[in-house]
Amino acid sequence: MTPIWIIKTMKFSPLFWPIQLKGNFIDILDETRLPQRLVYLKAKNYLEACRAIKQMKTRAVGQVLLVMYTFLLSKRQNKNLAIVAKAINATRPTLSFKFLTDMVLGWEQSKAPLEQSILGFLEMLKAKRIEQAREVSKLLKDKDVILTHCNVSGLMPLIAEFAREDGKRVSFYVTETRPYLQGSRLTAWELMRAKVDVTIITDNMVAYLLSLGKVTKVIVGADHLTLNGDIANKIGTYQIAVVAKYFKIPFYVICPPASRLKSGKEIKIEIRPPDELKIYQGLHLAPKEVKAYYPAFDVTPAKLITQHIYLKV
Repeated sequence: MTPIWIIKTMKFSPLFWPIQLKGNFIDILDETRLPQRLVYLKAKNYLEACRAIKQMKTRAVGQVLLVMYTFLLSKRQNKNLAIVAKAINATRPTLSFKFLTDMVLGWEQSKAPLEQSILGFLEMLKAKRIEQAREVSKLLKDKDVILTHCNVSGLMPLIAEFAREDGKRVSFYVTETRPYLQGSRLTAWELMRAKVDVTIITDNMVAYLLSLGKVTKVIVGADHLTLNGDIANKIGTYQIAVVAKYFKIPFYVICPPASRLKSGKEIKIEIRPPDELKIYQGLHLAPKEVKAYYPAFDVTPAKLITQHIYLKV
């Protein structure tokens, strides 16, 4: 495990650990306001925390942190944690929180102090995420050009920092990642803050870009990993994997621990509200009456993945 003193001296993106418990409320980095403003929301109870997850105010690892801090806050407020767990499990279907909620409820029933168990888990998670970034950096070569999609909560700048320490210069192409633009709003923003060379492209430029030989590796995250190695990630990941396979470009996935599902066919894909596709920050991008279909994730089969980089918890 990465020593604590090393963790404390490293430079982290605000997205690496975007949630903090501060007394009687939880501070949540509002990712929907980036890059224009670095704004934190306050959740004073589990209902407000669940609302933040549903509204995608935080995502990826931020959701995991918010779940754990929500249990901590709810315990201090003497809430029924089984009710809290039920509310959390109902927020978003594709990234199942049941593994986390079952774990916390198990701790509550054991003799170990719940707060100590949760804080210990979070410290381990932080160290393991750093180790994961280090492992990815070892796959890189000097002058590698990496294509990434969506956002992996602070890991891309960390990967670039590790590569830089090893004398390897790397650069990134980042898809905009429509319709929420997590690529251009979040990943490009945090890479620029870390002084890493980054260029944004629209989602439909990937095949052309790869055909020009401008990309040497593709690295993406995953919201769900099944037992057979299939992954669910932000919509658009599947088509990038297909194109990378066609052009023989390595396709790496930064993974969470595997769920109990056997394959990607069992993953429930979240269908977001149509207006999220038609309206962005109050601006209507399409006719009001037109139908819209917004699956938030797609499934990439294991056979298209060159290597999984696992979160070893």
